[in-house]
Amino acid sequence: MQMLWTLVGVGSAVVAAVLPGAAAPVASQDAGRVARQPGTLSITVPAAVNFGSTFPGSSISRQLGDVRVSDRRAGQNTVWTATVSATDFTTPGGGTARQISRSQFSYWSGQATATTGSGTRVPGQATSGQAQGLGAPRTTFRKASGNGANTTRWRPTLIVAVPETAVSGTYTGTITHSVA
Repeated sequence: MQMLWTLVGVGSAVVAAVLPGAAAPVASQDAGRVARQPGTLSITVPAAVNFGSTFPGSSISRQLGDVRVSDRRAGQNTVWTATVSATDFTTPGGGTARQISRSQFSYWSGQATATTGSGTRVPGQATSGQAQGLGAPRTTFRKASGNGANTTRWRPTLIVAVPETAVSGTYTGTITHSVA
């Protein structure tokens, strides 16, 4: 069995399929967007990525695409924290062989790929060696100091350890980025 992982949706829905045979590429969809208005703090997240194929009992990792925080709040020392969380992936029918636990996912943010405006940005996991499991919500990036009117962009990586007991099927779950 081979596994095709495809992230789809408005920045958070995830679809994964376990298929026999070769995986076909899946077209990317438009990135999920949150309206950016003056005086707001918003996040834009990737909508789709083709994870390719792998076998149960192995791991696969891919960059998710750009995540961008836009801080349009006017004010001194406007700070924020972005987090990432996940649900379990399941396929219809129930049972443990039809579930990939969110504890099987690891995430690392990497360094900022682009910034505008002032402030100190701190990645949650600067390197692959600092990847954290998504069994619980994790800080992915934060702005520790500086004024409003800034943006921060990073390109995170998701690592999925596919259980050896995974059965064929389409697995769905959610990866959610948020900012406050």
